[in-house]
Amino acid sequence: MDSIIQLLPWLMTMVVLMACSGFFSASEAALFYIQARDRRHLRNGTVAEQAAAALLLKPDRLLSAVLFWNLVINIAYFSIASICAIKIEESPDGGQAPAISFAAISLLSIIFFSEMLPKSIAVLKPRELATLVSVPLTFAVRLVDPLMPLLRSVNLISRRLVWPSFKTEPFMEVSDLERAIEHSGKDAAVIKQEQAVLKNIVQLSTIRVEEWMRPRTQFVSFSPPVKLSDLRGEIPASGYLLITEPDSREIEKAIRLDNQYHLDQDNLERFSEPVLYLPWCATVADALEKMSHRDREVTVVVNEFGDTIGVLTIEDILETVFVYSPSRSERLLDMPPLEKIADGTWRVAGIMSLRQLARRLEVAIPETVSVTVGGVIQESMQRLAETGDQCEWGPFAFLVVEAKERGVLQVEVRVLGEEGGGR
Repeated sequence: MDSIIQLLPWLMTMVVLMACSGFFSASEAALFYIQARDRRHLRNGTVAEQAAAALLLKPDRLLSAVLFWNLVINIAYFSIASICAIKIEESPDGGQAPAISFAAISLLSIIFFSEMLPKSIAVLKPRELATLVSVPLTFAVRLVDPLMPLLRSVNLISRRLVWPSFKTEPFMEVSDLERAIEHSGKDAAVIKQEQAVLKNIVQLSTIRVEEWMRPRTQFVSFSPPVKLSDLRGEIPASGYLLITEPDSREIEKAIRLDNQYHLDQDNLERFSEPVLYLPWCATVADALEKMSHRDREVTVVVNEFGDTIGVLTIEDILETVFVYSPSRSERLLDMPPLEKIADGTWRVAGIMSLRQLARRLEVAIPETVSVTVGGVIQESMQRLAETGDQCEWGPFAFLVVEAKERGVLQVEVRVLGEEGGGR
């Protein structure tokens, strides 16, 4: 009993050190688990939230400070644990077995209570926990700042010793990826799928956003303030709630609805994120690069007058990459991209890309400012198409079999022979 009382101050110190180690472990997990979208909210939030965002501006400094403090605390913890184990072994009612048990319990305790448990809690509520720890962590990081030059030098020397001849990999070409796929040792079906994905990625640089966007007729937008009842219990086909500017029909913000666990009944625009704007002539590859760089999920496509003509979401782009044979008509209208109805005759949607139609039918097409079947029909007829309209363009003869409101068409396509007319 007397030995336990003598060890009590040491044990309390170990508990404090364990709590400090857990603080730094949880802080590291919470701050580095925060997504880019949450970082933007932190920058515009309270003083504590802004402090958390400021720490993340220099991640190397933050990580070095956290690891330094954890190292110091753990060294102190195990030093005290060793002292306690020696005292237990030397005490009259102790021995070697109790000392070994105490050392094992000390090790397991700091692993669980200072590493596993704090980090598990931190990744569940990273934004809330980062806000709580930001102010004390800022002071802890500043205390280590005088040692930062030394820590960087040690880090640099370590890298030079471990990787003395480390060189940057050269830029990979498409041919390198193709050879890697061919020599991967996988079965033919998997290789075919990987080659299709690679081909789709390369084609992103040749597809203009107006060829793959959702036209204005295929989405709905809402003017703020937006209520949950405005959705009428349905998620829009795009998966996003598109919000316009207060005094116009131009889209300003968007909310992804399929990952929202809770939405207020009123003022849904509070959850919205800004959109990206690109001209109609930009490529899908440009859109993907800018959306990734600026952390946007929706791109608004505008014409030369700055008016919205369509939207392109990140899911639309991912479908272009990972679907074996992507089709806008199947994605937007739930109809096959090319349906053969007779020898030499096919049915397509008016929004089908001319490039895709020419590729599937293996014909060459002339230059045109239009990018869709419906576009060249309107260009040829100089008006909105109606059911029963016929026209010839390049290698194709078009027959409008159904013309819905706002220019949504279903068209029969026939490839003209050598005698066929063109424009």
